[in-house]
Amino acid sequence: MTVNISLPNNIKYDITINKLSKMHFDRKVVIVTNPTIKNLHINYLLENISAKELSIVTIPDGEEYKNMQSLDLILNHCFEQKLNRKSLLIAFGGGVIGDMTGFAASIYQRGIDFMQIPTTLLAQVDASVGGKTGLNNKYGKNLIGAFHQPIAVNIDPYFLKTLPKREFAAGVAEVIKMAVTFDKEFFEFLENNDLNSDENVKKAIALSVKTKAKVVNADEKENGIRAALNYGHTFCHVLEKETNYKEYLHGEAVGIGICMANDLSQELGLMSEFDVKRVKALLQKFNIPTSYKIKDVESYYEDFFLDKKSLDDNIKFILAKNIGECEIKSDIPKNYVIKILKAFV
Repeated sequence: MTVNISLPNNIKYDITINKLSKMHFDRKVVIVTNPTIKNLHINYLLENISAKELSIVTIPDGEEYKNMQSLDLILNHCFEQKLNRKSLLIAFGGGVIGDMTGFAASIYQRGIDFMQIPTTLLAQVDASVGGKTGLNNKYGKNLIGAFHQPIAVNIDPYFLKTLPKREFAAGVAEVIKMAVTFDKEFFEFLENNDLNSDENVKKAIALSVKTKAKVVNADEKENGIRAALNYGHTFCHVLEKETNYKEYLHGEAVGIGICMANDLSQELGLMSEFDVKRVKALLQKFNIPTSYKIKDVESYYEDFFLDKKSLDDNIKFILAKNIGECEIKSDIPKNYVIKILKAFV
């Protein structure tokens, strides 16, 4: 199936969910990947791609390597291969590879094309769609980056066959995120079905991609409704920073962040205790963490102000309002938030 992205300034591209088809590019192409994906799947990709000139650059595997050093590896390779403004980068990996490749493409010679071929569930349902790119630094997650849309996204469920169970579960957290905030029927589908079958996985990917595409088409630069896709992430990003991006996979941290956000929703009267428990039970059904011990509540709270969505003295929280709806709030008194954080000590 194909899902279309159509943005202002005549930016259009397709998200294809199917087996990789043959691709030929009459230009220089660089594939950006990591050692794990290169060992598992590079031959499969190379069987389906040809180019005027083709090379591969490998960057270290893991969220802790989503940094300036890895960006330099990509850019230096591009210069060594003498890429020009008509060249193409292909992100072949998970969310880290996609974000890093997209950002490199956005700044190399002031912007060149890139394509997403995501290999993890998390990247297939979320990170590869919408043009957010970036890297982390000591102040927080994705604080350096740009909006730079890919020319295409090719989602091949084949890659999920070698995905470790923990990585798969981390991707499901992003699926649940979209179901809770935008689609009650999708949430009920996840409650009543497992994702062990290829058919159910493809349906979950398709529903997630359609949801995100609809939101991105309405709000590319996150000036409004797109911020809702960060449900759970305000809490999650601080958790990742606090653990140096090493203890939890991103999707695992999202699951914990969702639980924190839902407790805050319940405290504010936006969400019933019953629905809070339903979401937590669904996360646990897919072995996604739902608990965490905060090291320092005041420090955790102060780190919220480094979040990209926050403005001056206002922290922007995305909160579920029942299941299938959400609300963006930036006027929550500190004592409400502190009360929730203290429950996670």
